[in-house]
Amino acid sequence: MAKKSAHPPHPPPSALRIVVVAPDLEVEDPHDAHAVSQAERSRALRIGLLENGFNLIATLPADVFLAERISQLQPDLIVVDAESEARDALEHVVFATRDARRPIVLFTDDQDTRHVKDAVAVGVCAYIVDGLSSSRIRPILEVAMARFEYEQSLRNERDHARSALKERTVVDRAKAILMDKQGLSEAAAHAKLRKVAMDKGLKLAEVAQRTIDMADLLA
Repeated sequence: MAKKSAHPPHPPPSALRIVVVAPDLEVEDPHDAHAVSQAERSRALRIGLLENGFNLIATLPADVFLAERISQLQPDLIVVDAESEARDALEHVVFATRDARRPIVLFTDDQDTRHVKDAVAVGVCAYIVDGLSSSRIRPILEVAMARFEYEQSLRNERDHARSALKERTVVDRAKAILMDKQGLSEAAAHAKLRKVAMDKGLKLAEVAQRTIDMADLLA
């Protein structure tokens, strides 16, 4: 029988709730070729997302209110559409997702890639320069989701390992206290901690921590 994955597959495109972080499409000066080009590029990205079946739930500016809006919308993935201000936009997005990590994909025309490593380090799953053709959007986002889920799995494993190590350290210290104060062997000290945990319906580490706290109080 095949082993079930510990993590369910990411949602299909139609269920994937996406927020785009991008500047306003309105161009104040129609003679500003650069602004017009940026607006057309940003519009093409949003159209491409819709054409590929993704659920675009909102387009938000990269401002101080971004964290609150993302918290309210709870998107599955964040697409950052930025040009020369890519670094500033990323700082807002990273701040907005610091408490609840989400996959981030950055689309930019900025050819300066000196900040790619920094972007990846803060959670960007895909850093795409000049890659707005509609046919590229779906594989880019699917790979970004897969990479995010893989990294989350590794992060959870590391957190679990650190937690287990911390618990073992606490239990070992509590056993040492019982061995010293009550003259118990290591096995007997461990058995006593376990019995108290079972009797009180607590975790072994919780009983161990209480033992340490009491010993510190009476020291």
